[in-house]
Amino acid sequence: MNPLIASMMLAVSPLVVTQEQTQPPALAVRVNRDVVEFLYGSQVLGRYQHGPSVAKPFLYPLALPGGPVLTRGWPMVKGLAGESTDHVHQKSAWFCHGDIVPEGVALKQRVKGVEGVDFWSEVPGHGRIVCVEVGEPVVHGPSHVSVVTRNEWRTADGQPILHETRTIHLFVIDGAVLWVIETDLHASVCAITFADTKEGAFGVRVNDQLSNKATRGVLSNSVGKRGEKEVWGKAADWCDYSGKVDGQECGISLFDDPTNRPRAVWHSREYGLMAANPFGRKKSGFPEMQGRDDLVRLAKGDHLKLRYGIYLHPGDAQRGQVADAYKRFSAGNAKILTPQDKQNP
Repeated sequence: MNPLIASMMLAVSPLVVTQEQTQPPALAVRVNRDVVEFLYGSQVLGRYQHGPSVAKPFLYPLALPGGPVLTRGWPMVKGLAGESTDHVHQKSAWFCHGDIVPEGVALKQRVKGVEGVDFWSEVPGHGRIVCVEVGEPVVHGPSHVSVVTRNEWRTADGQPILHETRTIHLFVIDGAVLWVIETDLHASVCAITFADTKEGAFGVRVNDQLSNKATRGVLSNSVGKRGEKEVWGKAADWCDYSGKVDGQECGISLFDDPTNRPRAVWHSREYGLMAANPFGRKKSGFPEMQGRDDLVRLAKGDHLKLRYGIYLHPGDAQRGQVADAYKRFSAGNAKILTPQDKQNP
């Protein structure tokens, strides 16, 4: 071989390897019997767990690319050092409501203090959200995948009272992760009233290392308030918990889409709960809802569509650019990824 050509090949080869090594992994979805896995290369960023043993579908774990899990492991994973074991129904990330009244349906079992069916707690008499169908995953590009699921909301004795189509989107953007959950609730069986309780609706239970009560993590919201006393029961576009997990500064936010009707107030606690609640009124005790008794009701055949986000980010809320991420989320799924992202995912 010509020595000049050989030397040129040696000079170029390391560059080619470096480009391949820096190409980020692509997203993929793997559908198993009771679990839908969302993969970033070989890493599981999240599992949507919906089998017959669960009271309602939930996402666990929720992890940063190459980083730690930001939601609590218990009770899915037991024996983690220093982890709390309260509120067994707060499993990582979920959507439900604590008091749904099916008009004209006789309830054989119910939870004390709940007018209708309790889908929030897991005490005797609670309802179940049963996943009856998982669609074929859609790969929109290396940085965006989605899957459509269908659920039946059933009474404690197994009677369906509400049907739901739930679409789960996953985006990976600049080292951060955005989950977008779109739900279409259909009052297909009877008229439905979402009764007044603080126990709802789109929630996460953060890793104990992030919680304010355990390690002085920071609970904040989009209007600049901090701590449970200033955040709980107040309206805001988003709520965030930030701190350190396994020594890495990071955080997790919940987003309430600006087009949601009704908008949420926040059932967020210093022990590590954040939940966007669009249904709580004066009975809930939320300061923002004093004097309100306008319950959300669906006539038979009506639909209620809601859209929420879960944003996992490096750094605190400011360094993690939570406000900017919310703007991208609010623009809609088609605009979350910029043109540059789409060309160079």
